[in-house]
Amino acid sequence: MHLNEADYQKKYINVNGVNTCYIESGAGEPLILIHGGGAGANSYGNWFACMPLFAKHFRVIAIDMLGFGSTDAPDPTTCDYSQKARYDHVAGFIRALGLAKASLVGNSMGGATAMGVAIEHPALVDKLILMGSAGLNGEITPALLPVVNYDFTREGMVKLIKTLANDKFVITQEMIDYRWNNSVKPETRAAYGNTMAWIKKQGGLFYPEEYIARVKHKTLVVNGKNDLVVPLTHAYRFLELIEHSWGYIVPHCGHWAMIEHPEDFSAAVTSFIKSH
Repeated sequence: MHLNEADYQKKYINVNGVNTCYIESGAGEPLILIHGGGAGANSYGNWFACMPLFAKHFRVIAIDMLGFGSTDAPDPTTCDYSQKARYDHVAGFIRALGLAKASLVGNSMGGATAMGVAIEHPALVDKLILMGSAGLNGEITPALLPVVNYDFTREGMVKLIKTLANDKFVITQEMIDYRWNNSVKPETRAAYGNTMAWIKKQGGLFYPEEYIARVKHKTLVVNGKNDLVVPLTHAYRFLELIEHSWGYIVPHCGHWAMIEHPEDFSAAVTSFIKSH
């Protein structure tokens, strides 16, 4: 699983004063990919395996969220790094690109962010894909501790990746180095610390269930059978709460369907968008 960030040109756009980094490929209907909230996460590192697969069918755009990757990490005294800050940033990104609407694919924190855009800015969203999505994480479980208590060491990064992927997943030195190097940039490190502090203060990364039920878009809920961070029970609850929702459950898969099983995941998402 070879990482080569130079495959894509980093592009930048001003989103309400935040210099926002993204990569894109392909043509056609816009599909925006929103990465998760683990340390070192960014557009390329989360979506490198899926980008070429989605680009066969869509104009695929992967964003670095607020405080992640090469997007600005504003001073925590002026930015609260809350979930609202993230979904307003993504909504502003869609508008800044001049898109009427786009389908959103969100993993983990990115799923909760995509959901927030769909609820608060519904006209900007076509289809919604929630993969191992946060939003019902009403407690910080032991599985989440390597994520929220990440110590910015290479060993800490290995623990984090082991939590996020299935037991059979081969963790390469290249992946460890890529994510670790991304995580220790001073501004990104400060933003991550404040993001995790906000989550700890809230007691998890969640919305009230009646808020989630406000999603009215056609939604695909994807979950790994072996996800330690977002268990299957959460996927089923999303299906109960979201009126127009379908489910896709992936065996031998943890929290990273897009990295563990990119062909399967991309095919399911593409089929969903095209058939609905």
